[in-house]
Formats: sequence, C-alpha cells, structure tokens
Amino acid sequence: MRKTPSLSALQMSSVALRYSNPHARWATGTALPSGGPPQAAVIRPTKQDDSEDKIARLEAVLFLAREPLSTRKLAKLAKLADGTEARTLLKQLSRRYDQRASAMQVVEVAGGVQLLTRIQLASWIRRLHGGPEEIRLSAPALETLSVVAYCQPIVRAEIEAVRGVQCGEILRVLMERDLLRIVGRAGELGRPFLYGTTKKFLQVFGLRRLDQLPSLEQVRNVEVNI
Repeated sequence: MRKTPSLSALQMSSVALRYSNPHARWATGTALPSGGPPQAAVIRPTKQDDSEDKIARLEAVLFLAREPLSTRKLAKLAKLADGTEARTLLKQLSRRYDQRASAMQVVEVAGGVQLLTRIQLASWIRRLHGGPEEIRLSAPALETLSVVAYCQPIVRAEIEAVRGVQCGEILRVLMERDLLRIVGRAGELGRPFLYGTTKKFLQVFGLRRLDQLPSLEQVRNVEVNI
C-alpha cells in the first residue's frame, strides 16, 4: 500500500521547487496545500518583458529595411498596435543608442524612419566597405534641381524661364538618377508635364520633408563653390 506523504515532506518538496526555479514563488504565491501533489510553476511574462519584445521586433525590422519606413508600416511589420505605439518605442530605442554611444542611430528621413550609422563614422566606413556610389551633378543640373525643388510642381517652360536656357536634357538626366519625376500634367494648352522631386531626393539631401529645405533667403546668403 502506497504511503501518503507527510506535511513536512510536502513542504520540503515546495522548498526544493522554489530553489530550483527562483520564479516559482513569484508565480505560485503561497506554499502548496497539504495532501496535494506539487504544482508546476507557471511563469507569465511581465509588461516590461512584453515591451522589450516589441522593441526587439521593431529594431529587427529597421535593421532589415533598405529604405525609410513610415511608422504605420513599422507597426504592421513589427506587429504593434499602431503608429503611435511605434513612435513611442522608436523614442526609447533612439535613447538607448544615444546612451551607449552606439554606431547606429534612428533617423527620420524621406517621410519615414531608417536605421543608419552615425555621420562621424562615414569616412571610416567608406574606407572599410567602399560606401554607396556618390551622386555628382554639374552646376546646371544643380540649378535645375533647385528650381524644381522650390517651385514644384512646375512645367519645363517655367524652369527654362527661370534659368534662361533649355533644360530638356538635364531634366532627363535628373529623372534617370531618380531625383526628379513627373507628378502630373498642367491644365494649360498642350497639358505639359509637371515635374517634382522624388523620395530619393529627400534621402540624398537628408530631409524628412520638403518643408525642411532652407529658405531662399538663407540660400542667397550662402556662397557655394562648385
């Protein structure tokens, strides 16, 4: 006949369970009742654990992304509630990078968010890895790009009126480099194309939105040597 374990034996088994699993006391709350078998400890994740998991998913999505992502898309890919939660977690992640002087930083650019290396490391990374191909533009191309950036949407005739020369070939080159695009047609006679800048334009110049372009007054006060 099987012998029923005594109260002291059950208490000892409870102590042994807690010693082998330090979370068991937190999970079970009280000692095991007499006369019953030891219960398996159930460890439930805390809110902090859940938050850490969300930040880890968000960081992974940013690491794999090849272009800036909106907070709404980040929330969808990282399985977050919405863009608001994504923005909150992004701030936490950014602070962590800053506190530990990480090589990475969370950057808002081209209408979204991207994980990039810090600018201080640019020359070192370029020597190590070669870096992306530099975009070199002639003075006429830069002038044309500037006119479109500040006056968009704009038709070719208006661009040529500002510059005083024909710009057809330059516009074609800028479109091939994905800095300009056709954004529609004007309502005037002939329905000419309207030109505007692209998302890549914002990325190249480190802008989140077009309203971050320096004012024309600031541009006039800067001497540019090309």
